[in-house]
Amino acid sequence: MSAVLTGQEVSEAVGGLGWRLLLDSVRTSVAVESLAAAAEVVARAVEVCGGEGERHLAADVRPRQVLLSLQSPWCAGVTGADIALARGISAAVGGLGLRTVPQAGAGALRSVQVLEIAVDAADIAAVRPFWKAVLGYGDAAGADGPADAPADGPEDPLADPVGQGPSLWFQQMEPVRVGRNRIHLDVSVPHDEALRRVGAALAAGGRMVSADRAPAFWVLADCEGNEVCVSTWQGRDG
Repeated sequence: MSAVLTGQEVSEAVGGLGWRLLLDSVRTSVAVESLAAAAEVVARAVEVCGGEGERHLAADVRPRQVLLSLQSPWCAGVTGADIALARGISAAVGGLGLRTVPQAGAGALRSVQVLEIAVDAADIAAVRPFWKAVLGYGDAAGADGPADAPADGPEDPLADPVGQGPSLWFQQMEPVRVGRNRIHLDVSVPHDEALRRVGAALAAGGRMVSADRAPAFWVLADCEGNEVCVSTWQGRDG
């Protein structure tokens, strides 16, 4: 139950439950009619998780929807424990006459997703302290900087300590690029939403910069060259 699962294992385990793998967590949405109903959904989820399991669960509560996510805190990844909790939460939500689904917002405005900001830098160690200070951010769980680096490593991503803002990560530029943007957005979407999202962006006047790494990510740009990556878990295992 404590081993980190592959993207394929996670997706197959939770896809039919209405959860989707995004980065290193599984997420779902529950449409509700009131804030009181939303609170009841969260109460049922907390009851399922209970005790230590509560550390796996995060919830965003609104009058018309609840967004739920699960992740094992000790590894910042998805384990069998999270899969079991997802099953239990979906069953508990079903007991309220509601469903866990991958579409978020009243009227299913979009899929669940995770937004990140990527900073392309020539000297990550030099720029990272500025962004940490100006955003009031802290070190992200499961940081992927050098193994021998300190906890506040020079290449580690940054995260909002209260979980409201997008995480910030740094990409080494080699060589340093000029004449183009140096900050771009990463939008992580469900694997079965990605092609629709890419197509919608292209139809809205965007252009494809690169699909070389698809389905891990597509690089798109607006008409002025500002870039965004639409990414999924696929193409990343191993």
